[in-house]
Amino acid sequence: MSKYCQAVGWHFEGASMEKNRGGYGLVEGKILSVCLVLFVVLVLLPSMFRVSLGISHIYVKIVVKTLEWATLQIEKGVKKQKALVLENLTSNGIIQREEASMEEEIAGQRRGRFNLADVLYFSKKGFEAVAEDEVTRRFSSEELVSWNLLSRTNVSFHRISWQLTFVWVIGILIRYCLLMPLRVSLASFSMLLLVSATTVVGQFPNGRVKRWLSNQVQMTCAALGVRCLSGAVHFHNRENRPQKGGICVANHTSPLDVLILASDGCYSLVGQAHGGLLGLIQKSCMKTTEHVLFERSEMKARHLVRKKIREHVADKTKLPILIFPEGTCINNTSVMMFKKGSFEVGGTIHPVAIKYDPRFGDAFWNSMKYSMMTYAFKLMTSWAIVCNVWYLPPMVKEEEEDAVHFADRVKAVIAARGGMSVLPWDGGLKRKKVKESFKQEQQKKYCQIVVENGTVGNANVH
Repeated sequence: MSKYCQAVGWHFEGASMEKNRGGYGLVEGKILSVCLVLFVVLVLLPSMFRVSLGISHIYVKIVVKTLEWATLQIEKGVKKQKALVLENLTSNGIIQREEASMEEEIAGQRRGRFNLADVLYFSKKGFEAVAEDEVTRRFSSEELVSWNLLSRTNVSFHRISWQLTFVWVIGILIRYCLLMPLRVSLASFSMLLLVSATTVVGQFPNGRVKRWLSNQVQMTCAALGVRCLSGAVHFHNRENRPQKGGICVANHTSPLDVLILASDGCYSLVGQAHGGLLGLIQKSCMKTTEHVLFERSEMKARHLVRKKIREHVADKTKLPILIFPEGTCINNTSVMMFKKGSFEVGGTIHPVAIKYDPRFGDAFWNSMKYSMMTYAFKLMTSWAIVCNVWYLPPMVKEEEEDAVHFADRVKAVIAARGGMSVLPWDGGLKRKKVKESFKQEQQKKYCQIVVENGTVGNANVH
């Protein structure tokens, strides 16, 4: 009898466990269904129809208020601790430079004659360049005026007050435990959608249907990519958006430039071929759209690229070409020399200025220091990516204007609109030495100063 009762008890206990398991399964199913509906309604559909629900902008406003509060706490703490940290951060650099040309500093004092004291001028410039030159610092992250509650600082701001420490810790938990998993999941979905959709669309015969589907896939995936970084992008002067058969040129900060512009329009890309994750994206896009990729080290590829660009521009039915004439990523504080190649092929140039807000995250990609995966991890753990994009009026080369001066004119317009400084230096200095022509130019300037009076005599040599 006892064995029978024990068996009956096990039977009821097993039935109860199965019932609980079934109940848990229903709850989990409902949760997954709700999450799927929210994803489709709040993320996928707005990305497909390029509409904003305002969620990112509300989130950005909350972050702005938090950073403003943190700045006030830091200022109070700095006053109490007699440290002048903020003054050091707000300075333009560790070197106080005199904004004067060689002619003003040497010719004005020496009146065109050689003097041994001139050596001091070149020595001073050399010491300044070693300590902090205006070129190499463009290849490192932009300095912030105040702390943005991220880890990129050499000062222990989070120890100023317990309130600031508490907010800092909460921020870490939100960014790493909440935002990063969601962003990684959405980024993975975007990548899977891009690869699978371009593979399917690539099987369609060339024609209007294939072009339309390709444009929709790429713009949707780009919009999803922006949303997975909590992106808040403000587009200005959309009436000036690049037209078919034109050349779109923009300043270059990171691969995000392509993602942001592609979320608002379709382009044929011209750029360096990459491997890894970025290479996978490039190969997927190549299945449905014509892009021009090249190896930076191959000289023959440059002539082929110029030829393909010229042929592309001649066909007014093709998508506008997107080019970054700087040829490398700059930290968004300045615009460096534009390569003249894209300005030699003719056609209409559509300038675009892209300016990121560094308070929410560092968009600059230092490819010499960070791999693509490390850079992606930094983006996934930042507050957000906030930027402004200005479509500027189209420009054409004037009569008797060469490609170099045309490129400089376009560069100046982009820099002025984005609030960035203009530098004449080649961005390729990040990877190679200074050209001999730059050195010779400085030598010629000095020689002209010395001989401008027609003599090198009467030198003050004793």
